[in-house]
Amino acid sequence: MTLANYVLKRVLVSVPVLLGVTALTFSLLHLTPGDPIDAVLGFREVDPAVRESLEAEYNLDRPVWEQYLFWLRDALVLEFGRSPITGRDVGATIADRLPYTFVLGGAAWLCSLLIGIPVGVVSAVKRGEPADEVSRIAALAGIATPNFWLGLVLLFVFGVHLGWFRVIPPDAPLLSLETLWFLVLPTITLGTASAALVARLLRSSMLRELNAPYVRTARAKGLRERTVICKHVLRNSLIAVVTVAGLQLTLLVDGAVVVEQVFSWPGMGRLLVGAIGQRDFPTVQATVLVIAVSVVVANLLVDIAYAVLDPRIRDER
Repeated sequence: MTLANYVLKRVLVSVPVLLGVTALTFSLLHLTPGDPIDAVLGFREVDPAVRESLEAEYNLDRPVWEQYLFWLRDALVLEFGRSPITGRDVGATIADRLPYTFVLGGAAWLCSLLIGIPVGVVSAVKRGEPADEVSRIAALAGIATPNFWLGLVLLFVFGVHLGWFRVIPPDAPLLSLETLWFLVLPTITLGTASAALVARLLRSSMLRELNAPYVRTARAKGLRERTVICKHVLRNSLIAVVTVAGLQLTLLVDGAVVVEQVFSWPGMGRLLVGAIGQRDFPTVQATVLVIAVSVVVANLLVDIAYAVLDPRIRDER
């Protein structure tokens, strides 16, 4: 199977997943207690005619399945309607928040790879030595530490006590030096667990490969140890890491919810939490769709990376 056909097959399989996620989310939102019209009206008593007009405006007077079909029709052309709470276009709101989440999640993802891969390689090559023991303890601590707790500690130590960082985002452009400096602590908070996971997985994969017959053959031929590690062992170990690294791409949208709350970062996570609390159906549904698309795209990229690293996989699925 060619790479193009393989990618097309994976894309077609992803379509039912997106439909299922959006339909389930839409149903669950309408099963939650409370009336969104009450949130729009501020829980005030109004004339029944006003309530009926609002229900008709947002299609809430129709069956749930019909509401979903209307929403799906509009979503296909990227039209998500207006928020009944803020009155603002939902698509515009998400477009404003996405860059902040992309920058934070992308920085954390890059940080996790830049830390996790070297640590995993050193830990595998120095197995049983002090460097291996230290890296294993650090990785375990990184996985076990809750993000919200680590973020609060970093804010208290480096923001409040030492005063090296601001405790709230600066009123400056996203890519300004001031904002990027503020992002250091959220990036460390979000990327720590991912880096630890990458390091542990890469260490395990490399230890398996180091005992493989082809490694002994390469050493017997007189290849330098660095060549054996980097050209042969590391490449074959990356297939396992690609899974974790690819799925970490979902941090670009949905994984930063807690971190955004802790650091008051105006991204998609804070938008979703606020919309759920206010029963802002259009905003919640559109945000969940963006998250679902990000997860599907991440999995698709992982599958493509698999197929590139090992062409045999194209014929196995």
